[in-house]
Amino acid sequence: MTGSARTQHRPDSPRPARAARRPGGAARGLAAGLAAGALALGGVVAGGSPAGAAPTGTTGAKGAALQAEAGDLLDVTLDQLRPTQPSVGFDQIYYKLGRYGSAKDEQNGDFNKRFDDWCETNGQEQAATVSPDARLTDPSSFTCTVPVGQETDETRAAMKTVVIGPGGELYLTDGHHTLTSFLETPDGGPKMHIRLRVTGNLSALSPAAFWQAMQEKKWVWLRDANNSPITTDQLPQRLGLARFQDDRYRSLVYFTRDIGYQAPADAAEYLEFLWGTWLRERVNLDSYDLDSPASYLTAIRAASEAMSGTAGDTVIADGRTADELGRMPEWNAGKKPTGGEFGKLSAPISDPKPGKLAYALDFRGRIPASPACTKTLTGEHTGPLVVSSGVLCLNGTRQTGPVVVAAGASLVVKGADITGPVQAVGAHTVQLCGTSLTGPLSIVNTEQRLTLSGTGCTPNTLSGPLQLVGNA
Repeated sequence: MTGSARTQHRPDSPRPARAARRPGGAARGLAAGLAAGALALGGVVAGGSPAGAAPTGTTGAKGAALQAEAGDLLDVTLDQLRPTQPSVGFDQIYYKLGRYGSAKDEQNGDFNKRFDDWCETNGQEQAATVSPDARLTDPSSFTCTVPVGQETDETRAAMKTVVIGPGGELYLTDGHHTLTSFLETPDGGPKMHIRLRVTGNLSALSPAAFWQAMQEKKWVWLRDANNSPITTDQLPQRLGLARFQDDRYRSLVYFTRDIGYQAPADAAEYLEFLWGTWLRERVNLDSYDLDSPASYLTAIRAASEAMSGTAGDTVIADGRTADELGRMPEWNAGKKPTGGEFGKLSAPISDPKPGKLAYALDFRGRIPASPACTKTLTGEHTGPLVVSSGVLCLNGTRQTGPVVVAAGASLVVKGADITGPVQAVGAHTVQLCGTSLTGPLSIVNTEQRLTLSGTGCTPNTLSGPLQLVGNA
């Protein structure tokens, strides 16, 4: 589930005829999404609900979840979901975001991939029609090939999954990459609706018994981006790139899909993480330049050739053999490097149909760099924080108390929860991404850069007065 690659359904028969669209429809849709993202900064997001489903508030979602049984479909918003893994492969998500923001799918006579991905995730196969100004937060602006209520076992199998925990909390057990991509894309966001398939209802258990059951069922991945063990209280509280660690080997395995391995129908839990554990001892990513397409491709080839070249009965991780994890006996399905999936992956961003890696690196290259931290706080902190000089970074910090940034100092906040006012006057740089702030935010006369949204910046949830005056 979490981190595993399920076989995606794509019908053998041709798709229905595409509806005519005005040129530039994708750009207009994303521009509208950016406007919605601006509202998200103030916690005033107004999202649509899936076609045929009524909007569900937080209380309503938990009430419905408490009554749900395994196999039920549950309508949720992305901000209601709790992750069950500490890391994702950022480059996999960057590929999705790069493609979602590109017009190349439409230039090739197709719909933008984000609509196919939404329909598949919602149990409705793929997009059937898409209006020029369609947005993911407004499912009435596009349709899917399988109407709500006519889902099949096959389309339901492609849906992402959730486990109901104590108090009706919703624990995502498959789909962290897909749903994070939806949350990060301009016309998605924290209030975007999606349906998930319930795997189990463990709401009657105590928290301790719940986590024991989750580990026994292998519905939680308790290793960080460096493959070191963590505890359940170190898991992120919500989705979003700012909340996750970046596991480079998880991205590496993603790019080897259909080159070195193919996910079997009965894919093991955390299949890609298991392959990544094995590859850490065989491919040293520090010896490659992952900003260079050629060097990154060399790393992918080395990894995928190692996967295909190992004996099928080799135990890879967690007692699973290479064959059980989908090893392909012939690298790139026996095709030359210029053909097959490796050839597709190698296509540059200038190509009419760029490869996944090209989209990922192009998007990553457009993310503004954050200033280097001179001090970093994680975990819980209570009391005032005064940034008098240098760069203070709050990474996943739970801060209770005021935060004050003095003139010339910088504050970088990623995935934090802050209860109390945040004030900066004459700061050098202020950046808040993926942050929940309960209290007033006042930022005045920032000299270099103020970042509250934009490329690579997870939407914030701000609850309180907002003052932004005279910033760069």
